[in-house]
Amino acid sequence: MMGHARRAATAGAALARGVGSLLTPRAIVGMAIEGAWVSTHLVTYPLGIFQVRADGLRGYRIEHLAPVQRGLIISHLEASGTPILLVHGFVDNRSIFTLLRRGLTRRGFGSVYAMNYSSLTADVRTAAAQLGEEIEAIVAETGYEKIHVVGHSLGGLIARYYITRLGGDEHVHTLVTLGTPHQGTYSAYALPSRLGAQMRPGSGLMREFEEPAPGCTTRFICYWSDTDVIIVPQANGALRHRDLSVRNIRLHGVGHISLPIVGDVVHGISTALAELDQDGGTVTAGVTPLATRGRHDDGAALRGRRDGGGRHTAQARP
Repeated sequence: MMGHARRAATAGAALARGVGSLLTPRAIVGMAIEGAWVSTHLVTYPLGIFQVRADGLRGYRIEHLAPVQRGLIISHLEASGTPILLVHGFVDNRSIFTLLRRGLTRRGFGSVYAMNYSSLTADVRTAAAQLGEEIEAIVAETGYEKIHVVGHSLGGLIARYYITRLGGDEHVHTLVTLGTPHQGTYSAYALPSRLGAQMRPGSGLMREFEEPAPGCTTRFICYWSDTDVIIVPQANGALRHRDLSVRNIRLHGVGHISLPIVGDVVHGISTALAELDQDGGTVTAGVTPLATRGRHDDGAALRGRRDGGGRHTAQARP
């Protein structure tokens, strides 16, 4: 009884903090944008159902490319050619990545894949094994030993399990997560299923994620928003683990569905993957590298703002 009371009190406090963050003017604008994006996504959703994996776009001629694309290919051929796999979230499909995939290809990445997994997925561990098969197929097909993965919501959790519990760091250079419940979410109590139980704070899966992951070579970039109503408390979208190299990026005024669509997130992912070398360092002077293992960029040290053009950005606090 005492344990249930403590969990209820923790959930209540998290909900109160979440409600407070949703009452700012920027958050209200963000929720309006979220509603518009949800409506748009419902229209594009059927387009992403019929293909299990959208093949990457590859080619060797560059004269037809825009200057920014040619620039990446010429200056950093390895970065431009490294395959990127996009993994969607719960009851979704690859159509959620329409704008992100377009942004990556415009930047010069020539091998961008987007896969679908079953909407009936009931177990993160099983889905992670299936993700591993997809990644190994891409590795064999392209000849690259390591690829990048971008996971939205549940997709990020599945990818993290593959990397940290199934040895997937052998094939994944960088994992970018968007609105992923790394420490669980109390909203999962609304899902009376095995998958819902796994995503709750303190579940067996969450305890497994807390176990040591010594020698993991994958770099993690985690976007989370303090106005994400799916991740409760919102800060659970940040990843903190002593054995992992993580950069947490906090946004404000961005909804859960909007995370793969917002221009600054698309630009941030494109820039990060273009500037990372095979050791997790950077190829551009003055760009902040990912944190070394055991250190994390404090997500609470970043806040979102809206610039004059109405775009969401992340701004470091002094």
